[in-house]
Amino acid sequence: MAGNIEAAKKSDIDKWPPLEKTPYHVGIIMDGNGRWAKSKRLPRAAGHKQGAENLRQILESSVDFGIKILTIYAFSTENWNRPKAEVRGLMNLFDYYFGRELNELHKNGVQLRHIGQMAGIKPGMQDKIRRAVEETRNNQRLILNVAFNYGGRAEIVNAVRAIIKDGVLPEQVTDDLISQYLYTGGLPDPDLIIRTSGEFRISNFLIWQSAYAEYYITPTYWPNFNKDALYKALKAYSERNRRYGRVDQD
Repeated sequence: MAGNIEAAKKSDIDKWPPLEKTPYHVGIIMDGNGRWAKSKRLPRAAGHKQGAENLRQILESSVDFGIKILTIYAFSTENWNRPKAEVRGLMNLFDYYFGRELNELHKNGVQLRHIGQMAGIKPGMQDKIRRAVEETRNNQRLILNVAFNYGGRAEIVNAVRAIIKDGVLPEQVTDDLISQYLYTGGLPDPDLIIRTSGEFRISNFLIWQSAYAEYYITPTYWPNFNKDALYKALKAYSERNRRYGRVDQD
């Protein structure tokens, strides 16, 4: 058995060599469920279900590759404008998987955080979200931010309102202060944003936090985005030189 484990480890190293640098915080815009389903002549609901199933291997792979924070775009504030039947199906799917996976996530040291608005979410689901966040709050292996009922502009508006409500003086408002009032307050900004399905837009996702993030666009639909695809994105990131507006010194 020990020999098999060592062989498996060596196989992993051969397939996914260690990266020169790994992003601490990765955001993923999980796009392409509907097009994946259409390509297979399946209903859109089947694509969303397959996309939800795919998340498990990406969580495991993120831990394997040393990512410490993963933020996934699960449902945007604009997604409420989709057909009612599709929205209802997405809500039911989220409710089901959230309940089914919670114990496993907790057992594996995943700290769940919800970023987004509670308004509009059914009370029962709100209770589940709060309970999951509370139950896993001390876990340290991986922080999983679930952007559910989330919009970047709404996040900034809410932060500004909270700052005003707290009586902060204009001259006291700084970049760091605004960051602390965002849903991700206390966490470092994302280093890498991955978007699946080949679309070149940010779709209102982490628009403040991703000011200096590296972007990686892949044509792969989210249900097909596997460990190999994630490694390819991380490798591309590791080969980039992040200058944050500065110029390289000779």
